[in-house]
Amino acid sequence: MGELIKYELGQWQRLKALALDSVTSPHSKRAYESALNHFLAWYHSESRPPISKAVVNAYKAQLAEAGLSSSTINVRLAAVRKLVCEAADNGLITPDLAAGIAKVKGASRLGVRIGNWLDRRQAERLINAPDTATIAGKRDRALFSVLIGCGLRRSEAAALTFAHVQQREGRWVIVDLIGKHGRIRSVPMPAWAKIAIDEWSAASGIHMGLVFRPVNKGDRLTDGSLSGNCIRLALRKYTSELGLANLAPHDLRRTYARLAHQGRAKLQQIQISLGHSSIQITERYLGVKQNLADAPCDHLGMKLYSLPPGSKLAA
Repeated sequence: MGELIKYELGQWQRLKALALDSVTSPHSKRAYESALNHFLAWYHSESRPPISKAVVNAYKAQLAEAGLSSSTINVRLAAVRKLVCEAADNGLITPDLAAGIAKVKGASRLGVRIGNWLDRRQAERLINAPDTATIAGKRDRALFSVLIGCGLRRSEAAALTFAHVQQREGRWVIVDLIGKHGRIRSVPMPAWAKIAIDEWSAASGIHMGLVFRPVNKGDRLTDGSLSGNCIRLALRKYTSELGLANLAPHDLRRTYARLAHQGRAKLQQIQISLGHSSIQITERYLGVKQNLADAPCDHLGMKLYSLPPGSKLAA
């Protein structure tokens, strides 16, 4: 690998491309490309021995000395492991060398990062904050209802279609939602979230395709789809008014899980609705099946307010 690193740029780029082509997520591709570029720059910054487990451990130590977080260090090490694996698979280094480098341990994370979430009253205030006399207000209320009521990621909300929303076992369910890493799940929807979607649909005249669409400053629908960044900006518009600083779309997903757990929803059911990677293991060990009659969203204890058009929400 040491000799490989010293090949000309075109050969290095080919090897890097092999590693990046094995990654499916666009976000991961960007992170891995940045990590590999950083690793290459570090390796060439001074005279070093051929790449080995010891060299990669030295790289890990340098990252720690630079004060990088454990998650950043682990992403960079994962990219190097991916590179080494692809190099071995393509006969560019020996399997034994690749196996040794793969054994480099990631950085330990000390403690547990605390998330940001809303309590039930704050969540209700946020959902009811948009002015439902406007098209944009109806959209935002429906959007926040889905993010909090179903625990969707912002990318999942942006990709949500009317075809996803179907009835199962006498209730509304987001069916066959494609989430992170292509995992498919179905998410029960509380009645108040469906009401908010219906009100947005009736006001906008949209009944097919993507549920959430862009609305311009003139309160008119525009072409295109609602991006994850648009969702972030839509949320920011209300957080300052409600005194909810630094609230991100993913915090609404945390709020869903937090309120459902406080409402005594079963932990396994919350994990299934969120689509976490550990769900498959949980189901295999415990035989957990998704309960649509007693879903996590039924334990949120929230409602929509009935206010005249244009009314201001009381603090």
